[in-house]
Amino acid sequence: MPNTENVTPGADFLKSLGFPTLDVHETFQHFDFTTPGRRVLLIGPMGSGKTEYAARVWRDAQVARGKGEKVAASTSTGSRDRRNIFFIRTVIDGARFTDYPDDAMAYRSGYIRCGNNIARVRDSFDFEAVLKDNPTVGTFIIDEASFFDERLAYVARNYAIQEGCMFVFPTLILNFRREFFNSTARLMLDIATDVIPLTAYCEEKECLNDAFYTYRYYSVNGRECPALYFDPLIIVGGDKMKEGGLEPNYAARCDKHHYLPGKEYTFFTLKPLGLDAGKGEVKPLMRELEALKCNKEKSQLYSSLLTRYGDDKDGEKYLNSLNTDMIAEKALSYLFSEQNLVSEVLLRSIVRDLELNTKYLEKTLKENRRPVSFEEQYLF
Repeated sequence: MPNTENVTPGADFLKSLGFPTLDVHETFQHFDFTTPGRRVLLIGPMGSGKTEYAARVWRDAQVARGKGEKVAASTSTGSRDRRNIFFIRTVIDGARFTDYPDDAMAYRSGYIRCGNNIARVRDSFDFEAVLKDNPTVGTFIIDEASFFDERLAYVARNYAIQEGCMFVFPTLILNFRREFFNSTARLMLDIATDVIPLTAYCEEKECLNDAFYTYRYYSVNGRECPALYFDPLIIVGGDKMKEGGLEPNYAARCDKHHYLPGKEYTFFTLKPLGLDAGKGEVKPLMRELEALKCNKEKSQLYSSLLTRYGDDKDGEKYLNSLNTDMIAEKALSYLFSEQNLVSEVLLRSIVRDLELNTKYLEKTLKENRRPVSFEEQYLF
């Protein structure tokens, strides 16, 4: 028989007092505003409650502000009182939570109104301006910090060390590829003093395992179509369920139910094609992009997926990834904006010759910080 006897530290002591055998977990404590300079990372997949945890910090601060002067002395460094909180979001996150008030710290099950202590900022320079303009605020909650430029991590660290500010970062550290979201995410771990991992239930219908990963998929004619590995890193959108092969949906998934087709193809085929194109051998890349646009079953991507997943029990789901839209545009965007293998001149040439969707590319490249306008190439 398996050993069901409790092994939680402290259980023997409680048992000696007459308590039954039970698991004793760590106390879920109120937030500590007394320790200066903390940089607290709240990490986990989408839907794990990162912003909701930050809202709990906000509520704890409201209680703490009702205490006396002695408490104020313990929570302050100079003019900055860590019980005073300011909430910051990136401007590119504006499509989410559109049904809530403008001053809301919104999460999936509700929101808290922040009044004047809220701002949407573009980058670390805007972020630094907020810090300077609010000299009595001691705690800053920066939602989805990985969406900002990497300088933000060290702006926060310097203010933490020099002025005792505390920073709370509810953010994705891993992207839908299960890799570090970007260099900002890496630096957030570098400067953090505390990391609080959060999980969610796996959102696959028949699974109750812990989910650590954010899964991106498209819903096409009722079918779940996993995002390909080279799908754009950043796609700005709302939280509502979307139908079609253009706008993705997100779910928390465990390792077993996180599908990521096309990774081998990306490194064995797509990147080598991009490397050759950058050296002047463009035709093989053009043929592959044309197949991805016009006849996917003739593409090397289709062959790769069929070889890799054809006999897999979830093979159909992996192959459903081909039902998504703009695959050629996504492949080219990946080579240009993330891998820097294709020059802007070559990008424009390929887009023109293959008549790729310029509206989609402009939006995608802008969101991924490599903006290109294609209007001028059609003026003549």
